[in-house]
Amino acid sequence: MHCSPPVRCARDKIVPLGRLVRLARSAQRRGRRVVFTNGCFDLLHAGHISLLERAKRLGELLVVGTNSDRSVRGLKGRQRPLVGERDRALVLAALACVDYVTIFDAPTPQRVIERLRPDVLIKGADWASGAIVGADLVRRRGGRVVRLPLRKGYSTTRLIARIAAAA
Repeated sequence: MHCSPPVRCARDKIVPLGRLVRLARSAQRRGRRVVFTNGCFDLLHAGHISLLERAKRLGELLVVGTNSDRSVRGLKGRQRPLVGERDRALVLAALACVDYVTIFDAPTPQRVIERLRPDVLIKGADWASGAIVGADLVRRRGGRVVRLPLRKGYSTTRLIARIAAAA
């Protein structure tokens, strides 16, 4: 099911990388800045929302990459993710500040960044500058890498621990 214009359904904002690259190039040709960030987004919380809203203010098109279920298991362990990749992508896509979402299967978004060629790459300030995957590619093309401060007290891992303790 698709929504009729001018309303955009969340499902319509979840796109494979090939289509996403075409959309980004078109936006860039029209002078729009493409902003990219990524994460597991296993349990979406206010810290994520804050980061995504601030990221959107740095450009005109916000693209969010989310790890596939297999990728999350490799990074976080076999008990994760708690929420499946399609559902995580749908929740992200439902946010007004998010223009597009893509799911990637690798442990890092390196290939997504190589193909997408964003103008701005966003990570949380918990990432050291030298550890941000794709930062060199973005900077080489004249783009910006921005580390945004995190909201104190928000963490998916901490939230999962609190839920487990309450059960």
